[in-house]
Amino acid sequence: MLIRVFVASSSSSVAIKKRQQDVIQFLEANRIEFEEVDITMGDEQRQWMYKNIPKNKQPENGNPLPPQIFNDDIYCGDYDCFFDSKESNTVFSFLRLKPRPATKEAEP
Repeated sequence: MLIRVFVASSSSSVAIKKRQQDVIQFLEANRIEFEEVDITMGDEQRQWMYKNIPKNKQPENGNPLPPQIFNDDIYCGDYDCFFDSKESNTVFSFLRLKPRPATKEAEP
């Protein structure tokens, strides 16, 4: 299973850029394999993202904003859902990944 993060590389919104960076940095820091999909590089990726976000998760007005996170073709959520899962230490279940076993630190 591959985590796919839909981003907009040419966004003028500082908030969107920070949110995208937060997700990417978390995945990298936790060595979670992912693919970054830039929706500004082609209409096909953007349309796929819009089409595969469940209707009840789409905003009432306008289009869903990046970052949007998928596990293969299964929608995980947007940045707010990611942030909530990070705060509650449930990111692996949010991403639909098996939790990693905790590593014991050597005692002094």
